[in-house]
Amino acid sequence: MIGNKTVVYTSGTFDMLHINHLKMIEYARALGDILIVGVNTDELVATYKSTPIIPFEERLALLKAIKGPDIVIPQRSLDHTEKVKNLNFDIFVVGDDWAGKYDYLKDLGVQVIYFPYGEGISSSSLKKKIYNNYKKLQEKVDNHLPSDIVVKEC
Repeated sequence: MIGNKTVVYTSGTFDMLHINHLKMIEYARALGDILIVGVNTDELVATYKSTPIIPFEERLALLKAIKGPDIVIPQRSLDHTEKVKNLNFDIFVVGDDWAGKYDYLKDLGVQVIYFPYGEGISSSSLKKKIYNNYKKLQEKVDNHLPSDIVVKEC
């Protein structure tokens, strides 16, 4: 808490910013007076999943441009112990795909909320859809000749 204001912290990669990201930020915003959003650096993301499609600086700029966050900062570590001390946040919100990972923050007096993404869109599903659509287009281009034409090599 800062003064008598409740500070909420949420973080993520926010690659290919989509509606579920916005829902989580909107939810986190409603829980307190000050919302701080941490955006994972490319180096951090590389330690636990594939490289983001959108470069870090652009993801950071996108989060700064949307309504909701009061402060947007780089996140260089998944350990939030120091952030609790430095930012004095009271509530931490993260997607439920991380369920249990941040329970240690409760010992530091932080309320941890695992936001239920539920079914639907995710950056991973978007990447897969784009890849599959590209693959289909590539197959269509590769097989553009009618099947009754024989190509002879010279």
